[in-house]
Amino acid sequence: MTVAEGGDAAAEAPGRGQTVCVTGAGGYVGSWIVKLLLERGYTVRGTVRNPASSSSSSCTQEEMVEPAVKGTRYVIEAAAAAGGTVRRVVLTSSIGAVAMYPGRSPDAVVDESCWSDLDFCERTRNWYCYGKTAAERAAWEVAAARGVDLVVVNPVLVQGPALQPSVNASLMHVLKYLNGSAKTFANAVQAYVHVRDTAAAHVRVFEAPAAAGRYLCADGVVLHREDVVAILRKFFPEYPIPNRCSDEVNPRKQPYKISNQRLRELGIEFTPAAQCLYETVVSFQEKGILPVASAPAASAPAQI
Repeated sequence: MTVAEGGDAAAEAPGRGQTVCVTGAGGYVGSWIVKLLLERGYTVRGTVRNPASSSSSSCTQEEMVEPAVKGTRYVIEAAAAAGGTVRRVVLTSSIGAVAMYPGRSPDAVVDESCWSDLDFCERTRNWYCYGKTAAERAAWEVAAARGVDLVVVNPVLVQGPALQPSVNASLMHVLKYLNGSAKTFANAVQAYVHVRDTAAAHVRVFEAPAAAGRYLCADGVVLHREDVVAILRKFFPEYPIPNRCSDEVNPRKQPYKISNQRLRELGIEFTPAAQCLYETVVSFQEKGILPVASAPAASAPAQI
């Protein structure tokens, strides 16, 4: 996300007189960033993905690494070439650039100082994490060389209502447990964050003068897949939610610790993961992606 400054902003519309360019404005997170920026009075210019291009859903090396690195470098170089009209660039990176490294102690806290190990990502053929890590490192390198004020947001798995009708890979993480396509759940752990909170984090680190460096964007609670399907089953028992783990041999994976302290210090409040999952399913129902049961599902309490 890049911004070109304008005039003074009124207190009730802090973005008035300022123009922001949002790349990927038609995407899941990007569309929410656009929404929040418009509500705050900014003028928004967006770029969107070519619909004929690959979605990179297969996460091959060719699809994930080179386009990610080249695209990130291009945006930072363009911001630098624009001179003083661009005040700050906010890059959406990922937990994939943070937490993929071997030998982490069970008591270690994953925070902004952590980086995924490129060699480990390559050995395990995790091209998504490799691409995210390489792209973010390239961004910091180019920003330092060109004098660009760069701030990075590293979200975990994003959930919550989409503003567009399509279902992306992030949302399929939940949908597959509801539509019958997944018969088992994985022996794996994951942290979650609401899409609205993710967008708010981007806007906040853009607006806060003292914001700098990386910001992990997460609810702070890491759930095993068994916990995820239990939450879904509690509120939506009408769907064919799996109750068996695909790995019946190895011990249950243990959640890791993750810090969201830096964003909380900037005033970001995080929606509990269970509430994110609940709102995701309700959004599927409202869009007709999932059928609605004749009997209403258990309603979500004020605090899940």
